[in-house]
Amino acid sequence: MKRLIIIVMTSLIIFLTSCSTNQEIPYNINYRQEMRDFVQGISTYAKETNPSFVVIPQNGHELLTEDGEYTGITSLEYINAIDGIGREDLFYGYNNDDEATPELERSEMVGFMNVAVNQGLRVLVTDYCQTHSFMDDSYNLNTGRNYISFAADSRELDNIPMYPINPINVNDFNVTSLPEVNNFLYLLNPGSYSSKDTFLSAVQNTNYDLIIIDLFYDGDFELTKSDVESLKIKANGGSRLVVSYMSIGEAEDYRYYWNNIWAKNAPSWLDEENTNWSGNYKVRYWEKSWQSIIFGNNDSYLKMILDAGFDGVYLDIIDAYEYFED
Repeated sequence: MKRLIIIVMTSLIIFLTSCSTNQEIPYNINYRQEMRDFVQGISTYAKETNPSFVVIPQNGHELLTEDGEYTGITSLEYINAIDGIGREDLFYGYNNDDEATPELERSEMVGFMNVAVNQGLRVLVTDYCQTHSFMDDSYNLNTGRNYISFAADSRELDNIPMYPINPINVNDFNVTSLPEVNNFLYLLNPGSYSSKDTFLSAVQNTNYDLIIIDLFYDGDFELTKSDVESLKIKANGGSRLVVSYMSIGEAEDYRYYWNNIWAKNAPSWLDEENTNWSGNYKVRYWEKSWQSIIFGNNDSYLKMILDAGFDGVYLDIIDAYEYFED
């Protein structure tokens, strides 16, 4: 009898826990459209301040079409709100760094990248490989499809690769818009540089047409408008674009907006920690309280990026909808 009671009580606890969890998860939300709306709002806000400001979401390529298939009807309102699309692991790094992406996954992603190109968007590909022949192959495959690319030899994006010696399609042109870009550098983690000045100097001495960096040096020190302006001239004298990274699908506990009280009293938009990236937390990105941290007011993250003089924003964790769909 006691065993039966225990079984019944255990089942009841599991049921009640399940019901509680289900009540907390809003299943009636179109997570993909909510992300489109979020990106579109960011774009509208930024371009009202600077009409030439570029908006480039990374990954989440299924948002380009209404049904999430590259053969589907394009989501024109979303496409019209962005200027390019970033894609990681297109040819190298999907399963493991320095390893070719499987054909099945590659073909599907290429299908979406071609949708972007056909809609007039610039495609920025970041492949993760360090073997020189693989890096060469990555650049050749991307160039042949009219994508611009960066072969990162570290998943941490913490260095300027020594190979190739010069950026692919290096030039001394004045690059003032995304369609003019022929190559780019993706450098998010400057911790290997001894100081901000050392980091800035290293970037200044490159000839990349576009630089993607963080608004903050080493997580704490916000780059000034003067710092950003100093990066807009290539070593050979040509001008270039400088774009700021910003994660909108996860919250990061090392950002200026983080409040330690959230560990005990989390806001409604804050979800569980990403098990693959310590300190990164899933967010219910459709909630206005989270979006107000990102854009729409003078205290927002995007306003800080605009005030620092960046030419655009590179939006990460666009594919956060997958977490909630699953």
